[in-house]
Amino acid sequence: MRHSMPLARVLAWLFITGLFMVPVQAQVITRATAQVQTQTTMTTSDWVDIPGGDWHGSTSWVAADGKGHILVMVRSAPHFRLFSRDGTLLRTWGEEGLYRNAHSVTFDQAGNIWATDAARHVIDKYSIEGELLMSLGQLDEAGDNQSRRVFNQPNHVAVAGNGDIYVSDGYGNARIVVFNSAGVFQRIISGEQGMADGQLALPHGVAIDSRGRILVNDSDNKRISVFDAAGNFLEAWPFPSRGGIVVMPDDTVYVSDVNAGAVNVIREGELIESIPVDARPHGLAVDSDGTIYVSDARGQLVLRINRQG
Repeated sequence: MRHSMPLARVLAWLFITGLFMVPVQAQVITRATAQVQTQTTMTTSDWVDIPGGDWHGSTSWVAADGKGHILVMVRSAPHFRLFSRDGTLLRTWGEEGLYRNAHSVTFDQAGNIWATDAARHVIDKYSIEGELLMSLGQLDEAGDNQSRRVFNQPNHVAVAGNGDIYVSDGYGNARIVVFNSAGVFQRIISGEQGMADGQLALPHGVAIDSRGRILVNDSDNKRISVFDAAGNFLEAWPFPSRGGIVVMPDDTVYVSDVNAGAVNVIREGELIESIPVDARPHGLAVDSDGTIYVSDARGQLVLRINRQG
């Protein structure tokens, strides 16, 4: 562990006890109507064009491509709902019966979309127009921690700059599975269930930083486990992580947690900001302009958070 870990633990404690928070203004998209909610007032807003005026399903995840597109994944059809930053609905796709547990969506650097179905054990790659480009896994076939071609309830995907694909195979297994850009198996990271260094317990997200380090939401261990590019364990950061994870170009890390109801902002393992969220922030996106989006699957809502000051 790094010598700064004790400070990180102190900061994490301050977050958990609620002593380290900043004021935020959150624009809330509710199930029945779009509304803006702050800490003291609530006013109506129509910034998002929700089809039919209701999400009609659990809003499992949200992603931003940094180029003006915000994608919401919903567990009922249409599963994919693409908006502009100003809330205009651009297109939808994903018919009834396609997924049984539409769990997460991620943009890669080329603007393609990676989706997970945690119930049918598959990963799908789409163009932004909704064209299916690639699939990984075998439909309705589960694997174990040694499997190379099948998953067990995969829940998130990250794509490195060179096109390598990192699959968080975490609800049924305890590993990250790596493929090259063509979908050819490369290696398994961890694959051991537990609390020891290098072991994982319900990995719930994965991200790659500019140094090639692999950051894993090791959610049942309430930490972020950090591995080098070869998959060797480096260290763990003590932050709750049952949610999403995003790494910005400057290696600032955002991680959400449904139980803590917050988004933590981390730099080199140190907490630099903690943003309270009046919801269960399951999905997480950070746009290039700094706007944060979180989705609450249970609450069937999406929050857009603009920090002040």
